[in-house]
Amino acid sequence: MKKILLLGSTGSIGVNALRVIADNPDMFKPVVLTANSNIDVLEQQIKQFSPQIVVVRNPAKAKELRTRITNGTTVLEGEEGLLEVTQSADYDILLSSLVGFAGLKPTINAIKRSKRIALANKETLVAAGEYVMALAKQYKSEILPVDSEHSAIFQCLVGEKQKEIEKIILTASGGPFLNNTLEDLQSVSVEDALNHPNWKMGTKITIDSSTMMNKGLEVIEAKWLFDVPVSKIDVIIHPQSVIHSMVEFVDNSIKAQLSLPDMKIPIQYAFTYPDRTNAEYVKTDFRKLGELAFVEPDMQKFRCLSLAFQSLEQGGVHSCILNAANEIAVDSFLKGKIKYLDIANVADAALNNFECKTNVELETIFEFDTLTRKFAANYITQEF
Repeated sequence: MKKILLLGSTGSIGVNALRVIADNPDMFKPVVLTANSNIDVLEQQIKQFSPQIVVVRNPAKAKELRTRITNGTTVLEGEEGLLEVTQSADYDILLSSLVGFAGLKPTINAIKRSKRIALANKETLVAAGEYVMALAKQYKSEILPVDSEHSAIFQCLVGEKQKEIEKIILTASGGPFLNNTLEDLQSVSVEDALNHPNWKMGTKITIDSSTMMNKGLEVIEAKWLFDVPVSKIDVIIHPQSVIHSMVEFVDNSIKAQLSLPDMKIPIQYAFTYPDRTNAEYVKTDFRKLGELAFVEPDMQKFRCLSLAFQSLEQGGVHSCILNAANEIAVDSFLKGKIKYLDIANVADAALNNFECKTNVELETIFEFDTLTRKFAANYITQEF
C-alpha cells in the first residue's frame, strides 16, 4: 500500500489521480489532499477518501471547510500548510500537480525526504531544473514524469542507454489555433483560447497550450529530466494526440508511446513504476484511428515556443525568467488587461531585460522570480 500526498487534488490531474487510486484501493491510499480554493470538490473528495490532512491555500476557504467536515480530517491552510505536510506527513509518493512556481518549495521538501516525485508541475524543472535534479540525485529521490509527453519519453527510454539517444521528439496537439493565421490571432478572445480540441485542463495550462508556451516549457523540462542538450530536442505538431512523444536513437530507429488521450495512464505508470498494472481506461484500436498527421510548428505564429528555446540558449536563470513573465502575462490576458499576442511580447521583454546569472542557486531562482514578476506587471501597466 503506497501512501499518496496529492498536491492539487481538485484540478484535472488531481481528479484523474484520485480515479486511479479509487480503481486500485489495495495499492494506493491518499493521505493528504490539497486545493487552492475549490472546497466544494475537496469536500466530496474528503467524504470519499477520508484523508488524514487537507490543505487549502485560501485561508478564508479553509476556515469555511472546517465548519463543513465532521470526519476528523485536519484542515491546514496557506503555503505554510503545504510546506508543513510535505516536511512532516507520512507518505511514500508526492504527486505534484500544482500550477506554476508554487509547486517548487513543496517538491523540494519531498525530495529532501527521499520521496518518489510524480511530477506534473513542469514549472518546478523549468525554473530550477539544474538545482532540482542535482538535489534529487543527492537525496536519491526518484522524479517520474506525469505529463503525457515526458511519461512517453521516459517509457521509451526504459532499458536504453543515455549515450545512444540521438533526439527526443516532443509531440504537440497544436491547440485551438493550429490552422489560424498570425493575423487571425490578433483578435483571439479568452473564450477562444480556452477551447482546447483534445484536453480538458485548467485555465492557465490551456492558455499555455494555445500559445505553445506549454510545449516550450516541456522542452526545458525535458532537457533536465533526461539530461540532454537542447540541440537534441525537437517538437512536432501531431493534432490527434495519439503519439505522446518519441525517441530517436543513434541507429536511426525510433520508439514511440501511443494511446488515446487519457491522463490516467501516465499517472498510474508513475505510481506503479517499474511495474504496470491492469487498467480499464480508454483502449487504443488502430483500426479506428484513421490518419496520424504531423506538422512543423510555425515559430513566428507560436513565438512562445521560440522563446523557450531562446531561454535555454541564454542559460542561467532565463528559463525561470520566462516562466515568471509568462505566469503574469497569462493572468493579465485572462483578466482582459492585455491581448492574446501580448503574452509573447511580455515574455520577450522580460528575457531581454535581465543579465544572465550562470551560478544558479536556489536563492537566485527565487530572487529572479520575484524581480521578473515585478518587471512584467510594470511593463504591462506602462505598455498596454
